[in-house]
Amino acid sequence: MATDIHAKLSNLPFSAQKVRLVVDIVRGKSVVEAINTLKFLPKFAATPVAKLLVSAVSNAEENFGISRDDLYVYRITADEAPTRRWRRFGARGRFKPVLRRSSHVSVILRERE
Repeated sequence: MATDIHAKLSNLPFSAQKVRLVVDIVRGKSVVEAINTLKFLPKFAATPVAKLLVSAVSNAEENFGISRDDLYVYRITADEAPTRRWRRFGARGRFKPVLRRSSHVSVILRERE
């Protein structure tokens, strides 16, 4: 049975739709390759996802003694988090709603057999 290494990032201030574009790129890759890919990806959501991966790798090395070369991204998801609702005031006493969306990202790493 392979051990799963978990890491979670809550309330990331980017919409889940935008984070999924980044997350889909690294799913299934080796960890070293995924971190290098995220480093040069021209999306704002790539930086916090890369930090999350580095955190998961350090969890694996410190708690389980697994080398980073043996790890790969088994599962990574970006789910919707609570939406903050703001308002912009418009003409004739109306207001326009502004939705500030956020997301939760979770990653599970596994060791290659």
